[in-house]
Amino acid sequence: MLSTSAVAAFCVALGNVNVLLAVVVNVIAVGGLAPTVWRWRAVPVWRWVVYGAVVGVPLGWIAAIAA
Repeated sequence: MLSTSAVAAFCVALGNVNVLLAVVVNVIAVGGLAPTVWRWRAVPVWRWVVYGAVVGVPLGWIAAIAA
């Protein structure tokens, strides 16, 4: 829920400035975080954070598009 609301709020705020900027910044942010998050999935405690991010980021994008 935290990652969903954070991504949606970030997308909507950037989308109010420039939609292309919002898309580019989100793609760069996810592309930069993906390798680190992928490595964390093997650590037992961080595994749940990774699962939340994997589900939350696309849901945040969907919520931002719907807004």
